[in-house]
Amino acid sequence: MKIPLYHVDAFSSQVFGGNPAAVCPLPQWIDETLLQAIASENNLSETAFLVRLPDGYEIRWFTPTVEVDLCGHATLASGFVVLNMLEPASHTVQFHSKSGPLRVSRSDTLFSLDFPSLPPKPCAVPDLLTKALGKPPDKILGSRDYLAIYLTEEDIRCLKPDMSLLQQIDRLGVIVTAPGSDADFVSRFFAPGSGIPEDPVTGSAHCTLIPYWSNRLGKTHLHAYQVSARGGELFCEDQGERVRISGQAVLYSEGTLYL
Repeated sequence: MKIPLYHVDAFSSQVFGGNPAAVCPLPQWIDETLLQAIASENNLSETAFLVRLPDGYEIRWFTPTVEVDLCGHATLASGFVVLNMLEPASHTVQFHSKSGPLRVSRSDTLFSLDFPSLPPKPCAVPDLLTKALGKPPDKILGSRDYLAIYLTEEDIRCLKPDMSLLQQIDRLGVIVTAPGSDADFVSRFFAPGSGIPEDPVTGSAHCTLIPYWSNRLGKTHLHAYQVSARGGELFCEDQGERVRISGQAVLYSEGTLYL
């Protein structure tokens, strides 16, 4: 069996920036254990698998250890592959996922995700979480992930979480955020329990970050930066029940898997 593989750096205009994702188009679905083995072998934060449908593509995402129900950067990377390599005459592609329909559109070099809004709410906070983060946040809210809110960008950049403790939390991951010095807000994302100690740029986390910061700042268009070692720039819009997450992407490599 031969499977095409595209390695795309999402939310970046240059290779070695943003968040790398593998994209593997398939003629049909193969066994789930093989999908997971491929993602583990790729050893990127996400590998996206695509199967063509009459009205788009079905998409699934795997970390090196588990399947997840929503991933932003690998969907943006998949949109980049479809709209540049598989269907270059198209400007929009629809993906069908476990989180419902997701759309990627292209305008010049910018790719935009149409994702569900996942606003955070007050929640019970395990003592373990504050201990794991090292520095207590100003507030913690909850959605799919915990959202820990700090006062300054420097707080976010200086965090050194205890990954062995974070691995024990009861949600997919932890988003940390604060006002930005050159952006409306900055963030980082940790999900060691899913095989991702720190994700370089996390589109799905912005499903929670966008409604929070839109409400806090009183504006619907937001400029975001994820301050990981690789870094990533996102242009965001709060559309109520949906959010728009835009960024650039660049192809690093393409090849073939032999299985």
